[in-house]
Amino acid sequence: MTDKIQSPRAERPATTPPAPPPSVDRHLLRWEILCVLALSLGAAAVTAVISFVGTLTEPESLAEQTASLVNSRTEEARPWLDLSWQLYALAAALVPVLLVAYLLRRSGDSSRTIGFDVRRPGFDLGTGSLLAALIGVGGLAVYVVTWQLGLTVAIRPSTLNGNWWDVPVLVLQAAKNGILEEVIVVGYLLHRLGQLGWTPWKAVLASSVLRAFYHLYQGIGMFFGNLVMGLVFGWFYLRHGRVMPLVVAHTVIDIVAFVGSVYLIGRLDWLPG
Repeated sequence: MTDKIQSPRAERPATTPPAPPPSVDRHLLRWEILCVLALSLGAAAVTAVISFVGTLTEPESLAEQTASLVNSRTEEARPWLDLSWQLYALAAALVPVLLVAYLLRRSGDSSRTIGFDVRRPGFDLGTGSLLAALIGVGGLAVYVVTWQLGLTVAIRPSTLNGNWWDVPVLVLQAAKNGILEEVIVVGYLLHRLGQLGWTPWKAVLASSVLRAFYHLYQGIGMFFGNLVMGLVFGWFYLRHGRVMPLVVAHTVIDIVAFVGSVYLIGRLDWLPG
């Protein structure tokens, strides 16, 4: 006999474990989480682990190797084809977010349940910007130090070919990363794990470890840097119950990294890449 539990539709504080969706048993809920992750960042974690193993078995040290985040998909002579591929990849990457929104709605919740909405733009933009400054400065310090220690590969955020659309595409890439990662790994995952009866901080730790693993291709240093970022973001979500400030923070961090790389890498001796 499966344990089906009725759930009120009213919003709960993020620190209170939510009840499972009405008429859905915990076994199916576990399979739902596994399927969502297998189609998105869980698969990215497996890819990152395989990539990291390949990096470790190269003759060069970690610091002598390079990881590119946004790459050109065609030769320089075909920029419009490259742009088409970039836009397609952006749209395809966000499909799991649409799936999550559908699954939340179907179970009696919604995107509003995890705070993925525009009800509080001032709070979202303000706190998101503060988080971006905190995590961004700390992340840059971790990257530079761990690269110098040989624990991180040199990260080249963009290898696009200098087309007129490079900056808009990099901004869209940053927004995609913010939406995909924070909606799935923080909002959706913490909400569903809470419905399975996980304690809030156990769920945050699981979310943070997943975030660290899908960044492992960048090296050991960035693994631990992203683990800390996940713990901070998880704490914020437990406190405020909103994922939108985290989307803003992540987007701002990546915009600075992606667009800044176009102008700074190669001009600052202390900045690897």
